Order: sequence, then structure tokens, then C-alpha cells
Amino acid sequence: MYTTIQKWGNSQAVRLPKAILELAKIQEKDRVELKVENGSIIIRPVKKHKSLKERIAEHNGDYECSEWDTGKPAGKEVW
Repeated sequence: MYTTIQKWGNSQAVRLPKAILELAKIQEKDRVELKVENGSIIIRPVKKHKSLKERIAEHNGDYECSEWDTGKPAGKEVW
């Protein structure tokens, strides 16, 4: 998809098509990070902080605590 850089006040602007925003899961008023890498402009969404209320709402109750094997001792952990 192609677009054109246009004047917007004292700046330049690019319109982002709705389809591109939907694919990137970015909505109006979302925060984004702008970077230049190897001469390319990168626009990345800033991860949104979830509130405790949002995290609890997503919990479906299937988590179970368990032990895991971290492997053999590598140093002087065991006496």
C-alpha cells in the first residue's frame, strides 16, 4: 500500500489507512513509538498497561501452581 507525505501545519504527515491500523491493532488515540532503523521509519504501538481489574476479568481460573526442574547445580549451590 502506498501513500503520500503531506504538509500539516509546520510539520509533515502521513495518513494511515484503516486496514493498516486494524492489522497493527492500533486505534485512534493509542500511543505509538516512532523510530528510524536503517533509513526506515518504524511505528510501533506502545504496550498498554492493564489494570488489576482488567487482569482479573481475563482470568479463567485454569492456572495451577506447580514445581519445575531448573536442572543440575552449576556452582556451589549444594553443600
